[in-house]
Amino acid sequence: MSALRWGILATGGIAQAFTSDLLTAGRTVTAVGSRRLEAAEEFAGTHGIPHAHGSYEALVSDPDVDIIYIATPHSAHSDNAILALEHGKHVLIEKPLTLDEGQAVAIRDVAAAQGLLAMEAMWTRYLPHMIRIRELIDSGAIGEVRALSADHTQRISTDPAHRLNALELGGGALLDLGIYPVSFAWDILGAPTEIRAVGRLGETGADTEAAISLTHGSGAVSSLLTSSRAVGPNVAHIIGTEGRISIDAVWYTPTTFRVHAPDGSVREEYRSHVQGRGMQYQVLHAEQLVAEGRSDSALLPIQESVAIMATLDEIRAQLGVVYPS
Repeated sequence: MSALRWGILATGGIAQAFTSDLLTAGRTVTAVGSRRLEAAEEFAGTHGIPHAHGSYEALVSDPDVDIIYIATPHSAHSDNAILALEHGKHVLIEKPLTLDEGQAVAIRDVAAAQGLLAMEAMWTRYLPHMIRIRELIDSGAIGEVRALSADHTQRISTDPAHRLNALELGGGALLDLGIYPVSFAWDILGAPTEIRAVGRLGETGADTEAAISLTHGSGAVSSLLTSSRAVGPNVAHIIGTEGRISIDAVWYTPTTFRVHAPDGSVREEYRSHVQGRGMQYQVLHAEQLVAEGRSDSALLPIQESVAIMATLDEIRAQLGVVYPS
């Protein structure tokens, strides 16, 4: 499998972490683009990237780039991804895919028309411990899954201008943090048939807490919690008729988990051994898809990312969060 040549669109903290993991895995980064040339040049110097562009248009036009990682705020994902796709570049789009379902549909349709890969960068799905968890569930190791619980809770700035509190940027705990447990519930139990959510809004109107209850097609239930103002345990549990899986903090990063029998005894313990943060696994998956001539992932199909955005839309509506756009 030949490595793709990556371009990085935007230069913030998540782009720094992604690029570090990508290079740790021996992948090829040929260009970075920013709205400010100085920022792109500084980023390129830090990571040893050959080309620095002072606009996103210049980046997507670079002939030495095959695929672009979109690392802008949520509100810009749709425009940035479509710009790259229309210039013939595959895209890996930082989660959440977009602000809402309509924007996600637009990305899906442009990618399909161009025959290109558009994949949401929900990196947790591709981590080794999550691969093993799906294997265990599929093998019947814990019987029928009846319930799931997970939280993603952090204490983040209360500054109204902070990205997480700015409605015009898609701010709020739900899209930045809550998407992790919501996507996890989709991954393990499939589409929800019933959605209930309660929460709290901050000074700017962005959500700061949300408690989410989902019922799934099998009848199984999910209990999910997110907060941007307080730190919880950040653990997850999958409960079945023949046992349970307990995932340690921080459950959505490389970590440990245990498989318990109904009597509480440990049947299996798994420990992650991952270099860096672990964001490289989604990169390896994307490169494999392109090498095989495929434009969608079975681990997270683009239509599932679209449907997850619809779930987030409904939760947001129940919380009373309205974006200016």
